[in-house]
Amino acid sequence: MSTFSTAERVEQSGQPPLTSHDPRRLRLFSGNSNPGLAHEIAAYLGVPDGPRVIKRFADGELYIQIQESIRGCDVFLIQPTCAPVNDHLMELLIMVDACRRASARQITAVIPYYGYARADRKTAGRESITAKLVANLLVKSGVERVLAMDLHSSQIQGYFDIPCDHIYGSPVLVDYLSTRDLGEVVVVSPDVGGVARARAFAKQMKDAPLAIIDKRRSGHNVAESLTVIGDVAGKTAILIDDMIDTGGTIFQGAQLLRARGAARVLACATHAVFSPPAVERLSTPGLFEEVVVTNSIPLPPDLHFPQLRVLSIANMLGETIWRIHQESSVSSMFR
Repeated sequence: MSTFSTAERVEQSGQPPLTSHDPRRLRLFSGNSNPGLAHEIAAYLGVPDGPRVIKRFADGELYIQIQESIRGCDVFLIQPTCAPVNDHLMELLIMVDACRRASARQITAVIPYYGYARADRKTAGRESITAKLVANLLVKSGVERVLAMDLHSSQIQGYFDIPCDHIYGSPVLVDYLSTRDLGEVVVVSPDVGGVARARAFAKQMKDAPLAIIDKRRSGHNVAESLTVIGDVAGKTAILIDDMIDTGGTIFQGAQLLRARGAARVLACATHAVFSPPAVERLSTPGLFEEVVVTNSIPLPPDLHFPQLRVLSIANMLGETIWRIHQESSVSSMFR
């Protein structure tokens, strides 16, 4: 996937450079969930992460103030709703309301990781479809467009009654893997539900062969791997998923692949949720050669381990934000 310098973007779009006097000027503001990623995006675009105050009252209630005029601006709010998801979601909603009341021209919520995405359908009686509820909250708060990355299921795009640009982290992962000497590769889906994702990833990996792990769940965050469909013996197996939470699916899949003769096992995912005991599982000696994730969710030092490789999605998100602002094609980035 190509990214561009500011001058190249201006030349390609035919638009003049952004200035402080541009009535359609672009403004970025970040919450507290991933300031490092927001600063990288701001550096790519050459636009500052705007000044704002986020603080709490004594009882824990949030207070947010945007500290510059955004009247008539295209405002992009960068806030993955990762843990603590309720705090970060509420922070985003309040930022949206503040921008709406400040007469922003358009408000786009940039959500690299969309919390509650796994509750995307009813699997039993009397359950909430929380992914839809969160979409409703965002729309009602005043969001006019959403930019999301690797939603847990593509159907979530349809939960928004506003435009939703859905992009993928796979180009960043593939670009990195292309620099590695991996030998004969097989892309592996850790479950049947991830086959479409793995097939698309295998196509980007120069039409690598595909294998599938057949597993069944006995409960939330509990997985039992059963068998491998496909040939992995003597090959470099790349397990691909949208997220790694407790690591149970990836861990058991890697064990099964090793037992079936895979020479090397790598795990790739966009979102590193890393709930306990993920780090203990992923850092098991001799199991994973590398665990490759992106910085859609910030990882504190205590969640790092020797096999971990974190890639930045800032340039991809920055380029997408630029194209949305300039009203040019986003999908052409991935062709």
